[in-house]
Amino acid sequence: MVTVVAGVTLVALVGTALAGAWSVFMGTSQGQRLTGSPIVVPDELRPVLLKASRRCDAVPVEILAAQIAAESHWDADAVSSAGARGMAQFMPEVWEQYGIDADKDGSADVWNPVDAIHSAAALNCVNRRLVRDVPGNRLHNTLAAYNAGFGNVLKYEGIPPFPETEAYIERIMRYAETIVLFDNAADNGTRA
Repeated sequence: MVTVVAGVTLVALVGTALAGAWSVFMGTSQGQRLTGSPIVVPDELRPVLLKASRRCDAVPVEILAAQIAAESHWDADAVSSAGARGMAQFMPEVWEQYGIDADKDGSADVWNPVDAIHSAAALNCVNRRLVRDVPGNRLHNTLAAYNAGFGNVLKYEGIPPFPETEAYIERIMRYAETIVLFDNAADNGTRA
């Protein structure tokens, strides 16, 4: 089902079977809905986000969008107090290892939204593989690895007991349900 709210199309799953599957995937019980204000993906980043999400089909585009929103609120110049940089909030040593030159301009640039979003998507798949044998919800473990490092997910055999990481996962799952990927006027409610 596509729900139209104030002229904006929200991509939503409906039907008992699909809603139940989404609830299991999202880690909520059927009927429980995480709610919040819509989070709109900036127009210029929609095609980037959709293309980047194909790097890791196991992590839905709504989750990737929610990650970027949670990390920086789409601010390419964001810098955290811990030193994480750019839209996807990479620590310098992590960027050195996983940064991608997605726009093929000759430089993997943490400040470049195209490079940062593609790198975040690729790192999600790396983390997903690294935590595949860890008990618990694999998507939640993947997100925990992005936030706290895969070593901590392995060490604690699941989501580390860090309040920041627990809140991070909860925030992303909540944001994912409110992501607005498409504008009716621009996209007619279709996905590229």
